[in-house]
Amino acid sequence: MPACYKGVLQYKTYRIIRIQSVNYGTIKWILHAIVFSYISFALVTDKLYQKKESVISSVHTKVKGLAEVKDEIIQHGEKKVPTVFDTADYTFSLQGNSFFVMTNFLRTKGQQRGVCAEYPTHRTLCQSDKNCRQGWMDPQSKGIQTGKCVVYKENQKTCEVNAWCPTEATAEVPRPALLNSAENFTVFIKNNIDFPSHNFSMRNILPDFNKTCIFHKTKDPLCPIFRLGDIFRETGDNFSEVAVQTRQVLHGKRC
Repeated sequence: MPACYKGVLQYKTYRIIRIQSVNYGTIKWILHAIVFSYISFALVTDKLYQKKESVISSVHTKVKGLAEVKDEIIQHGEKKVPTVFDTADYTFSLQGNSFFVMTNFLRTKGQQRGVCAEYPTHRTLCQSDKNCRQGWMDPQSKGIQTGKCVVYKENQKTCEVNAWCPTEATAEVPRPALLNSAENFTVFIKNNIDFPSHNFSMRNILPDFNKTCIFHKTKDPLCPIFRLGDIFRETGDNFSEVAVQTRQVLHGKRC
Protein backbone atom coordinates (compact mmCIF):
# COMPACT_ATOMS: atom_id res chain seq x y z
CA MET A 1 0.00 0.00 0.00
CA PRO A 2 1.42 3.40 -0.90
CA ALA A 3 2.70 5.47 2.01
CA CYS A 4 0.37 8.39 1.18
CA TYR A 5 -2.69 6.28 2.03
CA LYS A 6 -1.39 5.02 5.36
CA GLY A 7 -2.00 8.33 7.15
CA VAL A 8 -5.51 8.64 5.73
CA LEU A 9 -6.59 5.14 6.70
CA GLN A 10 -5.20 5.27 10.22
CA TYR A 11 -7.57 5.25 13.20
CA LYS A 12 -6.62 6.57 16.63
CA THR A 13 -8.26 5.86 19.95
CA TYR A 14 -7.50 7.09 23.44
CA ARG A 15 -7.16 5.09 26.59
CA ILE A 16 -9.40 6.18 29.47
CA ILE A 17 -8.22 5.63 33.00
CA ARG A 18 -10.97 5.65 35.62
CA ILE A 19 -9.71 6.59 39.08
CA GLN A 20 -11.86 5.70 42.04
CA SER A 21 -11.28 8.68 44.33
CA VAL A 22 -13.70 10.55 46.59
CA ASN A 23 -11.64 13.75 46.47
CA TYR A 24 -11.31 13.86 42.67
CA GLY A 25 -14.97 12.92 42.23
CA THR A 26 -16.11 15.68 44.59
CA ILE A 27 -13.98 18.29 42.80
CA LYS A 28 -15.33 17.13 39.43
CA TRP A 29 -19.00 17.52 40.41
CA ILE A 30 -18.37 20.83 42.13
CA LEU A 31 -16.84 22.18 38.90
CA HIS A 32 -19.80 20.81 36.90
CA ALA A 33 -22.23 22.48 39.31
CA ILE A 34 -20.41 25.83 39.04
CA VAL A 35 -20.42 25.73 35.22
CA PHE A 36 -24.08 24.68 35.09
CA SER A 37 -25.10 27.39 37.58
CA TYR A 38 -23.30 30.11 35.61
CA ILE A 39 -24.86 29.00 32.32
CA SER A 40 -28.32 28.90 33.90
CA PHE A 41 -27.83 32.37 35.40
CA ALA A 42 -26.53 33.83 32.13
CA LEU A 43 -29.25 32.31 29.95
CA VAL A 44 -32.31 32.40 32.16
CA THR A 45 -31.88 35.10 34.80
CA ASP A 46 -29.54 37.77 33.46
CA LYS A 47 -29.95 36.90 29.75
CA LEU A 48 -26.37 37.87 28.98
CA TYR A 49 -26.71 36.35 25.52
CA GLN A 50 -29.07 39.19 24.61
CA LYS A 51 -28.12 42.77 23.83
CA LYS A 52 -30.57 45.12 25.46
CA GLU A 53 -31.63 48.47 24.06
CA SER A 54 -34.47 50.85 24.79
CA VAL A 55 -36.88 51.37 21.92
CA ILE A 56 -37.43 54.84 20.45
CA SER A 57 -40.96 55.20 19.15
CA SER A 58 -43.43 57.88 18.17
CA VAL A 59 -47.14 57.82 17.45
CA HIS A 60 -49.03 60.48 15.50
CA THR A 61 -52.78 60.65 15.01
CA LYS A 62 -54.93 62.78 12.73
CA VAL A 63 -58.73 62.90 12.78
CA LYS A 64 -60.68 63.97 9.70
CA GLY A 65 -64.34 64.44 8.93
CA LEU A 66 -67.23 66.91 8.74
CA ALA A 67 -70.33 66.89 10.94
CA GLU A 68 -73.57 68.76 10.30
CA VAL A 69 -75.51 69.62 13.45
CA LYS A 70 -79.26 69.21 13.03
CA ASP A 71 -79.98 72.08 15.41
CA GLU A 72 -80.43 75.01 13.01
CA ILE A 73 -79.92 78.70 13.68
CA ILE A 74 -81.70 81.68 12.12
CA GLN A 75 -79.73 84.54 10.63
CA HIS A 76 -81.33 87.95 9.95
CA GLY A 77 -84.68 86.48 10.93
CA GLU A 78 -85.05 84.61 7.64
CA LYS A 79 -82.37 82.25 6.44
CA LYS A 80 -81.78 78.99 8.28
CA VAL A 81 -78.16 77.87 8.25
CA PRO A 82 -77.13 74.42 9.58
CA THR A 83 -74.04 74.40 11.78
CA VAL A 84 -71.08 72.52 10.30
CA PHE A 85 -68.19 71.30 12.46
CA ASP A 86 -64.77 70.53 11.01
CA THR A 87 -61.56 69.16 12.53
CA ALA A 88 -60.66 72.42 14.28
CA ASP A 89 -64.04 72.46 16.07
CA TYR A 90 -64.35 68.93 17.45
CA THR A 91 -60.74 67.86 18.16
CA PHE A 92 -58.50 68.99 21.00
CA SER A 93 -54.78 68.50 21.58
CA LEU A 94 -53.88 65.93 24.23
CA GLN A 95 -50.60 64.57 25.56
CA GLY A 96 -49.62 60.95 25.11
CA ASN A 97 -50.94 58.39 22.68
CA SER A 98 -54.52 59.62 22.67
CA PHE A 99 -56.98 61.84 20.87
CA PHE A 100 -60.24 63.53 21.82
CA VAL A 101 -63.31 63.93 19.62
CA MET A 102 -66.33 65.98 20.72
CA THR A 103 -69.58 64.22 19.83
CA ASN A 104 -72.15 66.15 21.87
CA PHE A 105 -72.53 69.50 23.62
CA LEU A 106 -74.95 71.84 25.39
CA ARG A 107 -75.69 75.09 23.58
CA THR A 108 -76.71 78.27 25.41
CA LYS A 109 -77.87 80.71 22.75
CA GLY A 110 -77.35 84.46 22.89
CA GLN A 111 -74.52 84.46 25.42
CA GLN A 112 -72.60 87.69 25.98
CA ARG A 113 -70.09 88.91 28.54
CA GLY A 114 -71.86 90.67 31.41
CA VAL A 115 -73.49 90.23 34.82
CA CYS A 116 -76.48 87.98 35.44
CA ALA A 117 -78.02 85.57 37.93
CA GLU A 118 -76.12 82.34 38.47
CA TYR A 119 -77.77 79.03 37.66
CA PRO A 120 -79.53 77.84 40.85
CA THR A 121 -77.72 75.18 42.88
CA HIS A 122 -77.35 74.62 46.61
CA ARG A 123 -74.16 76.72 46.41
CA THR A 124 -75.66 79.70 44.55
CA LEU A 125 -79.14 80.08 46.07
CA CYS A 126 -79.50 83.15 48.29
CA GLN A 127 -82.04 85.19 50.28
CA SER A 128 -80.18 88.51 50.43
CA ASP A 129 -76.87 90.14 49.53
CA LYS A 130 -75.44 88.79 52.78
CA ASN A 131 -75.41 85.30 51.28
CA CYS A 132 -73.16 86.40 48.38
CA ARG A 133 -69.50 87.38 48.56
CA GLN A 134 -68.01 89.87 46.14
CA GLY A 135 -65.06 88.42 44.24
CA TRP A 136 -65.84 84.85 45.30
CA MET A 137 -65.25 82.25 42.60
CA ASP A 138 -66.44 78.73 43.25
CA PRO A 139 -64.67 76.03 41.16
CA GLN A 140 -68.11 74.80 40.04
CA SER A 141 -69.49 78.27 39.44
CA LYS A 142 -70.10 79.89 36.06
CA GLY A 143 -68.37 83.16 36.99
CA ILE A 144 -67.22 85.55 39.74
CA GLN A 145 -69.79 86.77 42.26
CA THR A 146 -70.55 90.49 42.42
CA GLY A 147 -71.93 90.35 45.96
CA LYS A 148 -75.58 90.89 44.95
CA CYS A 149 -78.53 88.53 45.34
CA VAL A 150 -80.84 88.85 42.32
CA VAL A 151 -83.92 87.12 40.97
CA TYR A 152 -83.18 84.16 38.70
CA LYS A 153 -86.75 83.10 37.92
CA GLU A 154 -90.02 83.90 39.68
CA ASN A 155 -89.36 83.67 43.44
CA GLN A 156 -85.98 81.96 43.05
CA LYS A 157 -82.93 84.08 43.85
CA THR A 158 -79.26 83.36 43.17
CA CYS A 159 -75.99 85.26 43.52
CA GLU A 160 -75.16 87.55 40.63
CA VAL A 161 -71.98 86.68 38.72
CA ASN A 162 -69.75 88.31 36.16
CA ALA A 163 -69.70 85.69 33.40
CA TRP A 164 -71.07 84.66 30.03
CA CYS A 165 -74.78 85.47 30.27
CA PRO A 166 -77.23 83.87 30.41
CA THR A 167 -75.35 81.23 32.38
CA GLU A 168 -75.35 77.67 31.13
CA ALA A 169 -78.14 75.55 32.60
CA THR A 170 -77.40 72.05 33.83
CA ALA A 171 -79.75 70.04 31.64
CA GLU A 172 -80.01 66.66 30.00
CA VAL A 173 -77.68 66.25 27.06
CA PRO A 174 -79.30 66.03 23.62
CA ARG A 175 -80.39 62.61 22.39
CA PRO A 176 -79.31 61.55 19.83
CA ALA A 177 -75.91 63.24 20.00
CA LEU A 178 -75.64 66.43 17.96
CA LEU A 179 -72.46 65.16 16.27
CA ASN A 180 -73.72 61.62 15.82
CA SER A 181 -72.26 61.63 12.29
CA ALA A 182 -68.81 61.52 13.94
CA GLU A 183 -69.21 57.77 13.56
CA ASN A 184 -67.92 58.24 10.01
CA PHE A 185 -64.85 60.27 11.05
CA THR A 186 -61.53 58.66 10.17
CA VAL A 187 -58.42 58.38 12.35
CA PHE A 188 -55.00 58.14 10.73
CA ILE A 189 -52.47 56.45 13.07
CA LYS A 190 -48.78 56.64 12.20
CA ASN A 191 -46.31 54.66 14.30
CA ASN A 192 -42.49 54.63 14.05
CA ILE A 193 -40.20 52.26 16.00
CA ASP A 194 -36.40 52.57 15.99
CA PHE A 195 -33.51 50.56 17.53
CA PRO A 196 -30.41 52.74 16.82
CA SER A 197 -27.75 50.27 18.02
CA HIS A 198 -29.18 47.50 15.86
CA ASN A 199 -29.72 49.87 12.92
CA PHE A 200 -33.31 48.65 12.72
CA SER A 201 -36.44 50.72 12.22
CA MET A 202 -40.02 49.95 11.28
CA ARG A 203 -43.22 51.86 10.66
CA ASN A 204 -46.79 50.95 9.83
CA ILE A 205 -46.90 53.03 6.63
CA LEU A 206 -46.14 50.86 3.61
CA PRO A 207 -44.36 52.27 0.51
CA ASP A 208 -47.48 51.72 -1.62
CA PHE A 209 -49.78 53.28 0.99
CA ASN A 210 -53.20 54.18 -0.42
CA LYS A 211 -54.47 57.37 1.26
CA THR A 212 -58.09 56.54 0.42
CA CYS A 213 -58.10 53.15 2.15
CA ILE A 214 -60.14 52.29 5.26
CA PHE A 215 -59.01 49.55 7.63
CA HIS A 216 -60.80 46.22 7.26
CA LYS A 217 -59.82 43.01 9.05
CA THR A 218 -59.89 40.91 5.89
CA LYS A 219 -60.01 43.25 2.88
CA ASP A 220 -57.38 45.79 4.01
CA PRO A 221 -55.74 44.74 7.31
CA LEU A 222 -52.60 46.89 6.83
CA CYS A 223 -54.40 50.20 6.27
CA PRO A 224 -53.55 52.73 9.06
CA ILE A 225 -56.79 54.70 8.60
CA PHE A 226 -59.61 53.66 10.93
CA ARG A 227 -63.29 54.60 11.03
CA LEU A 228 -64.47 55.69 14.50
CA GLY A 229 -67.64 53.63 14.27
CA ASP A 230 -65.63 50.50 13.45
CA ILE A 231 -63.33 51.06 16.44
CA PHE A 232 -66.29 51.15 18.83
CA ARG A 233 -67.90 48.18 17.13
CA GLU A 234 -64.74 46.12 17.73
CA THR A 235 -64.83 47.01 21.44
CA GLY A 236 -68.47 45.95 21.70
CA ASP A 237 -69.81 49.48 22.28
CA ASN A 238 -72.62 51.26 20.48
CA PHE A 239 -71.27 54.52 19.08
CA SER A 240 -74.66 56.27 19.15
CA GLU A 241 -74.94 55.61 22.90
CA VAL A 242 -71.34 56.49 23.69
CA ALA A 243 -71.55 59.72 21.67
CA VAL A 244 -74.29 61.09 23.92
CA GLN A 245 -71.97 61.43 26.92
CA THR A 246 -68.79 62.23 24.93
CA ARG A 247 -65.85 60.03 25.80
CA GLN A 248 -62.16 60.00 25.16
CA VAL A 249 -60.72 57.42 22.78
CA LEU A 250 -57.32 55.94 23.59
CA HIS A 251 -55.25 53.96 21.15
CA GLY A 252 -52.22 51.77 21.56
CA LYS A 253 -49.18 51.41 19.37
CA ARG A 254 -49.72 49.46 16.20
CA CYS A 255 -46.67 48.24 14.30
